[in-house]
Amino acid sequence: MVMKFLGIDLGWRSQPSGLCCLEWADKQLHLLDIDRKEVLADIFTWIDDWVQPDEPAIIAVDAPTIITNVTGTRLPDKLTHKYFGKYHAGCYPANLNLPFAQRTVNFGLELEARSFAHAPIIEPQQLGRYQIEVFPHPAIVQLFGLERILKYKKGRLLERRIELEKLLSLIIKNLPTFQPSLNLSSFSTPLANSFFAEIPSTGAALKAVEDQLDSLICAYVGAYWWYWGKERNLVLGDRTEGYIIVPNPTGVLKY
Repeated sequence: MVMKFLGIDLGWRSQPSGLCCLEWADKQLHLLDIDRKEVLADIFTWIDDWVQPDEPAIIAVDAPTIITNVTGTRLPDKLTHKYFGKYHAGCYPANLNLPFAQRTVNFGLELEARSFAHAPIIEPQQLGRYQIEVFPHPAIVQLFGLERILKYKKGRLLERRIELEKLLSLIIKNLPTFQPSLNLSSFSTPLANSFFAEIPSTGAALKAVEDQLDSLICAYVGAYWWYWGKERNLVLGDRTEGYIIVPNPTGVLKY
């Protein structure tokens, strides 16, 4: 059985987007690509290159691809604050009046046009073409059992770099031990060697790594959702008002 998992840390406005492709084969996940692109057309070309029209895959997007409320805050955004606010992992509010709304909603519609159906409900380990919304901050807290988020997005450059180093260390140490497991031999390729060798110390380069590590987390959450379904994941929201999939490895949190 072969299934692909694409993680997209979508730039909500015109910023570059982090991109990652994992593949489930031989009962393990393998890293196929990790990249960053700015233009939406290039992102869709990247998707089309990695997933052929008849190929099964989940595309996990860090962006509000379903927005129905004209003002205020979506249901899933409110729920992230309810369950993960104490970890500093609440979502930025989304509504149709905000500048990014058209871009992120249209991204989801473009994926639907490619037959990637929204999947707030899924039958575990069944092949298909799906898309889901994810959010790295609560996912990282849940997967790695943290007491708060890793604050690599804001603050002084050195502090952000230290937090990104923590994230990379958690990925390399833990994801190979989880189920589904990420095969560490994936990190011995020239692609991975150049990317994971060292967290950079300059602002622009650090932001690029941030986007790509977020995309890797997105892709892994897509794989985790496919592998376990609701048994070990939370679905915050629904297909009508928007939803966010968050890993729930211990099953302690209920919604």
